[in-house]
Amino acid sequence: MKRTILFYRTKDDNCPVEEFLDSLPGKVVQKITWVLEILEQHGMLPSTYFKKLVNSDIWECRVQQGSNIFRIFCFFDKDSKIILTHGFIKKTQKTPIDEIKKAENYRSDYFKRRKT
Repeated sequence: MKRTILFYRTKDDNCPVEEFLDSLPGKVVQKITWVLEILEQHGMLPSTYFKKLVNSDIWECRVQQGSNIFRIFCFFDKDSKIILTHGFIKKTQKTPIDEIKKAENYRSDYFKRRKT
């Protein structure tokens, strides 16, 4: 199933995932873009690259480049849209709760504003 990937924008028109991508080296952005293009074309990826977080409606796109691990959080709007919220460089074994909460807040904001 083909899906459409969109970038979440705050009420102030900031785009956290765009800011994250702009902060990364070109090679990393190329790899992330490659993974996102496959996700958009095929709708799903192996859990190596795309995984639902436990007890949440948030998914993470997972990319490793060298010894660095990059995560971009997202959620689904209906079945056909994937909304990317923000990204971070993972430095610990567990995904930081603050990052998950941020993604959940962005998701809530997205659906609240979409209704109006």
